Amino acid sequence: MMRTDACQPGLVITHRRYVPFSHAHYAGNLVDGAYSLGLFGDVATELCITTDEDEGLFASYAEVQFLNPVRAGDVLEVRAELVRVGSRSREIAFTATVIARGTPEVSESAARVLDEPLVATTARGTCVVPA
Repeated sequence: MMRTDACQPGLVITHRRYVPFSHAHYAGNLVDGAYSLGLFGDVATELCITTDEDEGLFASYAEVQFLNPVRAGDVLEVRAELVRVGSRSREIAFTATVIARGTPEVSESAARVLDEPLVATTARGTCVVPA
């Protein structure tokens, strides 16, 4: 059942997540791109719950771009914006932005909020919800 008060283009859902070192996959503590896509799925689930009172199902991704690295120790802000509403489909624009980063050159546990956040990953996706 669509909540007409919430199911409007422009609705934004935002999550923040610390990237644990257990997700480092490559040299330099780099995290694979699938990590951001998984977070996009999480924020899309909340968006569908908000709009349709159902978790929905992810149908597809389009226009995925990996623009900056994500590293273990980063804090990501993941944003989903509802851009189109169909009878059962919801088109969503996603952005994953690094807002804080570890600074191991200072000390093992040092980190700082970035003066200029880095857009790490963008995508478009489509979720479907029950009729």
